[in-house]
Amino acid sequence: MSSSHKQTTQIEAPFGRLITAMVTPFLKDGSIDWDGVAKLAEHLANTGHDAIAVNGTTGEAPTTKTSEKLEIIRVVKSTVGDRVKVLTGAGDNETAYTVDQAKRCAELGVDGLLIVTPYYNKPPQEGIEAHFRAVAAATDTPIMMYDIPGRTGVPIEEDTLCRLAEVKNIVALKDAKGNPASTSWVIKRTGLPVYSGDDILNLPLLSVGAVGFVSVCGHTVGNQLKAMLDAWFAGDSLRALEIHQELLPVFTGTFRTQGAILTKAALTMMGLPGGYTRLPLVDATEAQIAQLREDLRQGGVVLN
Repeated sequence: MSSSHKQTTQIEAPFGRLITAMVTPFLKDGSIDWDGVAKLAEHLANTGHDAIAVNGTTGEAPTTKTSEKLEIIRVVKSTVGDRVKVLTGAGDNETAYTVDQAKRCAELGVDGLLIVTPYYNKPPQEGIEAHFRAVAAATDTPIMMYDIPGRTGVPIEEDTLCRLAEVKNIVALKDAKGNPASTSWVIKRTGLPVYSGDDILNLPLLSVGAVGFVSVCGHTVGNQLKAMLDAWFAGDSLRALEIHQELLPVFTGTFRTQGAILTKAALTMMGLPGGYTRLPLVDATEAQIAQLREDLRQGGVVLN
């Protein structure tokens, strides 16, 4: 679409509306709990999800090997079948590796690739654009760009996003920029499907044209997030706001420390295989678990 395109019609959601970035449960010895992976995928498929994203930030992708990432895709796909779509993170701070990983994941039949801005290198916008174009040229699999400057050190600027939106198989943006003003302009200029990548901004981003969420809190409150989406798209903004406010303790509580740490603790409290973390992440302390229990309780989550 041209940069002058005015966005007034409802944008299609290419991967459905509710996606959760799934944790990777580890055993005490640091190996992957494969039964746990399957159980968590089943849990997400049964709680309002349209898609599951594996091998992302919350999946502790920086500390899993390529072989483990590919096996996670296989296990999740074999568990959920055609019930929900499966996306996978394939981004890295080296373009050549990202291209290779995108091809490997595409061969496994994933429904989409989540590609993050190259991190740590702090490339200029020209480098970021070239990176995404190289990955898109290497595969026909639909790509969701992932803009999270707090982790990568550099944003994908508005004009860069608008140029990349014209690439055929770049079909969506996961927005964790924390700047709804900028995102508003991208949606208006491109009509690109945008997914909120920051749970506490889910409703604000819907209000400026986002199509859905790539959530962390979907592990614990998937059904409620689905209800928020259903209410919003049915035109009941007051109900959507009510759910948003009910879930504020969960949104805040899950990120008092790194999201994967507390999500794993929450899943364990719910009787699900959250498992352990891998260094440099560390498991939640007793004090953190006590605070999380209270946050979840205030947000209406039923715990064991």
